[in-house]
This record gives sequence, C-alpha cells and structure tokens, in this order.
Amino acid sequence: MASLIVTTRDGATRPLPADAGLSVMEVIRDNGIDELLAACGGSLSCGTCHVIVDPAQALALPPPSEAERELLDGLDQVAPTSRLGCQIAFDGRLDGLRVTIAPGS
Repeated sequence: MASLIVTTRDGATRPLPADAGLSVMEVIRDNGIDELLAACGGSLSCGTCHVIVDPAQALALPPPSEAERELLDGLDQVAPTSRLGCQIAFDGRLDGLRVTIAPGS
C-alpha cells in the first residue's frame, strides 16, 4: 500500500497508509490526525486543510487551480509549496509524498 508521510504541528512524523482516489486531506483525516480541521469537507471553501508540501516533491504535483491559489492567498503563514490537502488527489505516483500540516490551519 502507498503511504503519505505527514509531519504534525508538534514535529512528529507519521507514515499513513493512503489509498488511491482519496485526497491528501482525506488520508490525513481518515487516519485520525485531528489538527487538520478540513472544516468544509473538501469543497474548496475554507482553507483549513492547508499543508506544506516537501519542496523536493512539489513539482511532482499538478499546479494549483486559480480557486486554490485565491484561498491560499488569504491564509496566514503560506509557504512557497503551500497547498490545500483537499485539492491533491493521492495516487500511487505520490507514494512517499511528504507534507507538513501548516500552523494555524
């Protein structure tokens, strides 16, 4: 099974089992990490699933949509590789993807 490697706000790193077809947000939420609020459930309307993708892996992802960029622009503590977890579709090509839950998401 593929895995998503998540670093929580306290610095703990956990590999999470990740099924293709889920979003990064769903993988994190379904594995019991509750610091990622995901308040809108993935409807691209809140920004509470803000993650920072490992810079070495960010180019492997499709670019963010205009709507995602607009939401990110309104968030605090945005990094160059910030993304909304609900907008990253996980598949086998992303096995080992590393993300950090953004502060205050």
